Amino acid sequence: MNASMLIEMVGYLGSMLVVVSMLMSSVIKLRVINTIGSGIFCVYALIIHSYPTALMNLFLVAINVYNLVKLSKKEQNYDLVEMKSDDGLLGYILDYYRMDIEKFFPGFSKENPETDRAYMVCLNGDPAGVMLGKEREEGVVDVTLDYSVPAYRDCSVGAYLYSKLPAKGIRTLVYSEEESKAHGTYLEKMGFVRENGAYVKKLG
Repeated sequence: MNASMLIEMVGYLGSMLVVVSMLMSSVIKLRVINTIGSGIFCVYALIIHSYPTALMNLFLVAINVYNLVKLSKKEQNYDLVEMKSDDGLLGYILDYYRMDIEKFFPGFSKENPETDRAYMVCLNGDPAGVMLGKEREEGVVDVTLDYSVPAYRDCSVGAYLYSKLPAKGIRTLVYSEEESKAHGTYLEKMGFVRENGAYVKKLG
């Protein structure tokens, strides 16, 4: 492989990553992959002495880094809204993301009569996540749904939610193991531990 071909491959790699980034539903993943792709393409442009292209990609890297820093601090803009299980907006969100919800909660139904706790996390007024559950005893809630919309699926919604629930009188969250098979890795990352066939998290 000669040097010219190697340089061309660097250019193709950068271009491919930029294109792939546009396919990401998560804003975080989009920014990260786009930053890597733009950085590689910037190097390629410098090698072939295409300085306008290099400058453009350098600006893209800077813009992405700036927005990633903002996104890393977005938890301060979250709001927790307590809702009724039959709230119209809640029903709309559950319907809108129904197919995505089914991937992680295949047995979930929004008509579940067991739900008596409903919370929505919003970012700048936009719904970012939903948690539904049933209080089995004082302070202990069996979770039937803990869903983050794709654009904010970076664990920050869950971290914010769990930090605010103790103020709502909730001290323990419980997922049945059957309900949580599709996202057990997420639960473990968020501090849930397995106890008697369930995932449990002590809050506060």
